[in-house]
Amino acid sequence: MAALDPRGLAIERNGRTIRGEAVGEGTPVVLLHGLTATHRYVVHGSNRLARAGHLQLSYDARGHGRSDAAPEGEGYAYPALVADLEAVTDAELGERRFVLAGHSMGAHTAIAYALDNVDRLAGLALISPVFAGFVDEAALERWDRLADGLESGGVDGFMAAFDRGLDPSWRDTVIRFTRRRMLEHRHPQAVARALREVPRSAPFDAMSELEFLDLPALVVASRDVADPGHPYAVAAAYADRLPAARLISEAEGESPLPWQGGRLAREIEAFCAEPPVAARV
Repeated sequence: MAALDPRGLAIERNGRTIRGEAVGEGTPVVLLHGLTATHRYVVHGSNRLARAGHLQLSYDARGHGRSDAAPEGEGYAYPALVADLEAVTDAELGERRFVLAGHSMGAHTAIAYALDNVDRLAGLALISPVFAGFVDEAALERWDRLADGLESGGVDGFMAAFDRGLDPSWRDTVIRFTRRRMLEHRHPQAVARALREVPRSAPFDAMSELEFLDLPALVVASRDVADPGHPYAVAAAYADRLPAARLISEAEGESPLPWQGGRLAREIEAFCAEPPVAARV
């Protein structure tokens, strides 16, 4: 059981510390969370990947959770997020190939990394991507409103700005887990800055770039009723563009697959066991 005891990570880069945890041994799976989340919110605390014989490695993005805010002169755009990922994987994995799995902002970071480092990867798992090849100017007002709420009123201010237009059948669940994760941030002002900067950053120039990522990929979508902020159509477009991808989702009316930590971890585990992925390890 000792192999399943989490080991804390503290990676120094440019005078700041990126913190996270590693658990298990075996083929590495690196998990990247989304904007305003922490490392716990990719597979939601599940250690299934570690129990299945993987090194499960996750960390808090800069300014999120227990990680330090961005260094002086840097911000929260995707090149900086990719540089942090490189620092973590270089320190923890060396030259080992790994499977890279990311949710939302993490999915975009994973794509940006993969475009320049495809030979380092055994596979990609992209969960609820949003970026469709252009910065959505119409959505920036919402992100700025959330940042304003967090800056002026802390978590309560953020939640007041967040609680708009949620489907009534899912509202209580979404409010509950969103508040819980927002309380985990040591540097809320840094998260507010990330809310302004990440949506204005493009992880790649055009969807056509995905066609060059010739490696196994799993794309995880959620239905729009419960999770309209992560459109099903965008995930489907990723799966169509990637040369060796398959698309999965929950059934209509079910809780979104990206919210189901154990089930999502099981899907990533199955993906890692597929022959095209295993052959690249």
